[in-house]
Amino acid sequence: MDHWILLLAVLLAAFAAAQGAAYLRQGTRSSLTLFLIAGSLIAQTVVMWLRSELRGSCPLGDLGEIFIFSAWSLTIFYMAVGSMFRLSLLGVFTAPLVCFLLALAALPGMLDSAPERIAVIDPWREGHAALSVMAYGALGLAAVAGVMFIVLNRKLKDAETNDGLFKYLPPARGLIVVIHRLLFWGFILLTSGVLCGLMMETSVGAAKHLIAAAIQWVAYLTLILMEWKKGIPPVKLSFAAVVLFVLSFLIFPFLN
Repeated sequence: MDHWILLLAVLLAAFAAAQGAAYLRQGTRSSLTLFLIAGSLIAQTVVMWLRSELRGSCPLGDLGEIFIFSAWSLTIFYMAVGSMFRLSLLGVFTAPLVCFLLALAALPGMLDSAPERIAVIDPWREGHAALSVMAYGALGLAAVAGVMFIVLNRKLKDAETNDGLFKYLPPARGLIVVIHRLLFWGFILLTSGVLCGLMMETSVGAAKHLIAAAIQWVAYLTLILMEWKKGIPPVKLSFAAVVLFVLSFLIFPFLN
């Protein structure tokens, strides 16, 4: 049953991406994108609940569940940030990434059809896994906002100010503020995850995840300190947010 609901989440995210892109080409926008993403979020939540019932713990036991949790976290942060900063166009950029993550989770073999139920739960391990993946939601959305800034900057340089996409892109200053705040909160969540990891019971698999999280923590700490002490030009900061997220995301396949 969870596979069918996951497929529904994928389709809703795909429709949101396609519908948003179509309206932009017409030079208009629609609130339907937000409703489609919200529908996908509900379906993702149901899948995660079903998987947690099967495992008896936080559903992060295989690569498919990690992808679903990442998509869920990304969608949650979009729903919060998009409404808070009135960045409705952020959904047009976010929906393809959410769809991609969910589609990966839906691939054969990604989700364990009969996961082993956890007999004894280590709360520190659960906290480490959940907080670390939640951090990916904030850092992933920072990368999406970075892509938006890069597109906006390119269109300004090329004087392409008459197409539908440019008309609905938020101001450059607002995007940079969003990137800063998402990087900050993503780093706070990642730090909390690393601290929980230091308290959990050690094993080979747990040690691998903790080392990966620590490496990412150092990378984001370096970026934040460089921005705080010296200041990083907005375009370079946007590129850095995108590159760090992509590199962090590529670590997942090697941890399972």
